[in-house]
Amino acid sequence: MLAKKQYRPLDAMVYPRFSGIRTFMRLPHVTDLEGVDFAVVGVPFDTGGTFRVGARFGPEGIRNQSMLLRTYNPALKVPIFDICSGVDYGDLAVTPGYLPESHKQIEQGAATVFASSATPIFLGGDHSVSLPLLRAAAARYGPVALVHFDSHSDLWSGYFGGKDTHGTPFRRACEEGLIDTARSTQAGLRGSLYDEADAQITEELGFQLITGPEMHEIGMKETFRRICERVGDGPAYLTFDIDFVDPAYAPGTGTPEVGGFTSAQCQQLIRGLVGVNFVGFDLVEVMPPYDSEGGVTCLLAANLVYEFISLIALRRRG
Repeated sequence: MLAKKQYRPLDAMVYPRFSGIRTFMRLPHVTDLEGVDFAVVGVPFDTGGTFRVGARFGPEGIRNQSMLLRTYNPALKVPIFDICSGVDYGDLAVTPGYLPESHKQIEQGAATVFASSATPIFLGGDHSVSLPLLRAAAARYGPVALVHFDSHSDLWSGYFGGKDTHGTPFRRACEEGLIDTARSTQAGLRGSLYDEADAQITEELGFQLITGPEMHEIGMKETFRRICERVGDGPAYLTFDIDFVDPAYAPGTGTPEVGGFTSAQCQQLIRGLVGVNFVGFDLVEVMPPYDSEGGVTCLLAANLVYEFISLIALRRRG
């Protein structure tokens, strides 16, 4: 048997952090996933956006702000690359302006990653991309538990007579049987709605609902305790819309909602999900054109992806 290729970031003492081609965390750009434990994958598509657009530049922006990330996570006490071999897979193919065609391309590209040994972490892109990603995940694992952090439910039936936008992916996923809602949670939902019925959609479809105001009352520890208790041991998929974060900490997004969460709270929340059997992750709706001059939204997104990677390493360490 051939020895496993142990992919890890470039050595910053040999290659300065500001040098080289931009990949996530300065990992090698590799598309052969044999023996790879995780792969960061860009999904630069935003034709599903209904208000601001620009999330097609999200993968690039997140990669640009990931260069300072290091190999040891002291909060979780995990030396990531002593455990994992990780790569930047590059971007999936899309056809800008053509949503059905792009969703099919995304599903096909993601299926290749899910068929490998690597746990994928997808960088969106608008939230519509979660639908083809979940199709690919469910084709491999069956219905998955969804752990969904967002200020919006994205369970709308449609917009302007159309069925697929960034506000509808999880309605379609429920209709297609991709999600095990009995094990799923939507957390952080807040903001104005059209009527009272909109606030009831999540629970009517079988999800556990933890609203943003409720999360502020019960705190992060109780929130992740409830999520972990509900998700159980089966396969799970984590989707994180950056508008879960308060726009004071993440202004670069399409539909910002005040009353959100700090960067530190987000880190605490993700770290509390140690042990969950995540088979895939996505982080979506990062829009560099609306970010602050220093790129704080992209910086936070990169650090949250780092926490996803740390969860993968801890799970593989056992």
